[in-house]
Amino acid sequence: MVISEDLLWDAEEKGTPTVSRLRRTAVTAGCVGLFVLVLWTASDATWAAWAAAAYVLAEIAYRVWDRRRLVEARIVVGEADGRARLRLRQAGGRTTEHDPHQVARVLIIRDNVVDSANLRLRLHGKRVLFGRPGRPPAVTTWRRTCPRAHVHERNAWWGMPGVPD
Repeated sequence: MVISEDLLWDAEEKGTPTVSRLRRTAVTAGCVGLFVLVLWTASDATWAAWAAAAYVLAEIAYRVWDRRRLVEARIVVGEADGRARLRLRQAGGRTTEHDPHQVARVLIIRDNVVDSANLRLRLHGKRVLFGRPGRPPAVTTWRRTCPRAHVHERNAWWGMPGVPD
């Protein structure tokens, strides 16, 4: 097991891109609002209002899910007992520490087009934690750090655009 502090996962974007999401939501809401006003006089356009409400709810759900994604995973020496701990930091700022033996599965999905990867981490008895896209990590470091985990790496299922598979 690794005793020194090692960075296992590092996302490219660690903050929450609030301005771009607010701009996207405002533009979509404005277009749907204009569409509703144009169609409201000629026919029943309540479906457009329901579509706008569904879009806003979907955007809120995505924001909540995105704040729980992992942006950093590192192995640190525990302060109390001196044992190595797995420190996971989420996009919303929450940091948790776990025993590396609690990790059941690590899946690294490499992108076929650009040099990036996604992380899926499952702890024993817990839900799957998703990582934001980042640089592909070394699989051997994960295997050495989490000896009981099933560490697997695969390419993404989609191919390069414009090139037949």
